[in-house]
Amino acid sequence: MQRFFVSPGAFQGTQVVLRGDVAHQISAVLRMRAGDTIVVLDDSGWEFEVRLTQVGRTEASGEILERRPASAEPRIRLTLFQSLLKRDNLEWVLQKCTEIGVAAFVPVISQRTIVSHPQGVSGSKIQRWRRIVVEAAEQSRRGRLPVVHPVVRFEQAVAGMGGFDLSLIPWEEEKDAGLRATLAAAKEEQRGPVSVALFVGPEGGFAGDEVALAKAHGARPVTLGPRILRAETAAVVAVSLILYECGELE
Repeated sequence: MQRFFVSPGAFQGTQVVLRGDVAHQISAVLRMRAGDTIVVLDDSGWEFEVRLTQVGRTEASGEILERRPASAEPRIRLTLFQSLLKRDNLEWVLQKCTEIGVAAFVPVISQRTIVSHPQGVSGSKIQRWRRIVVEAAEQSRRGRLPVVHPVVRFEQAVAGMGGFDLSLIPWEEEKDAGLRATLAAAKEEQRGPVSVALFVGPEGGFAGDEVALAKAHGARPVTLGPRILRAETAAVVAVSLILYECGELE
């Protein structure tokens, strides 16, 4: 069944009213009709099976058949602090990491990013990133929408790591601390992390003093193995490994 995230205001008792882009997609793109069944989500962790009763070009409506918990949300809240990449690469990371299970994204300006100031990222670009996340969340049966936060500088990002159970920063110069061993040690220390911050660098990687600053704030540098990965590859690999080791991709 097709899945759509909507605002809580779309729910009216046992009815759901769908407008805007969702109504357009239902009527003009998918060419659905009254009697067809969809799944509607309100970003609260619940999903609603809905039978369409009316389909128009600008508005569709339906009746709720069933309300049930969404089953695809990871228990681990993984926030990806991704340094800005070239447009297509960053959008690919947002899409794929949403599918895998990232809970939130923080776009970061670091020393080697092309953009040097948060004002260099327009509001329309952030809105595009959020649309990409919505589409990926619907496709991958997520029960909640990953949050796309405003762009921050690296220094601001690492200063806020105190709110996480574990903070990791993959770095090509780290030779000893593997991701699996670091996660295993964290589990022993606190019976498993509930929230994880993952920092991934730009195309040129993190500078040494950035890694030192992250360590000073509690981040743990880790290696992803002997091969040097592209930034977008490193993000997807690290996210996948973390969620797998935490039992979320079994």
